[in-house]
Amino acid sequence: MAEPLDIDAMLQRFRDRAHAVRNRQLPPVAGEERARFIEQAQRDFQDFAIIGDAAGSLEDGVLVLRVDLRPPADPS
Repeated sequence: MAEPLDIDAMLQRFRDRAHAVRNRQLPPVAGEERARFIEQAQRDFQDFAIIGDAAGSLEDGVLVLRVDLRPPADPS
């Protein structure tokens, strides 16, 4: 039998992946290949970070991830 989904653990894995991408060493590549690697790393970080910041729940058997993309409130 499959184990129940641990949403908090899943979201933590996405936060861990975002951290790993952010701290990944650049391979010994140059020029256009280096630029593509950096662009992909930025996209990977953004994707993992968005999911990692989500609030997750299971509603009627459907995984729901809520992600607030509104800009932070102005403190002034």
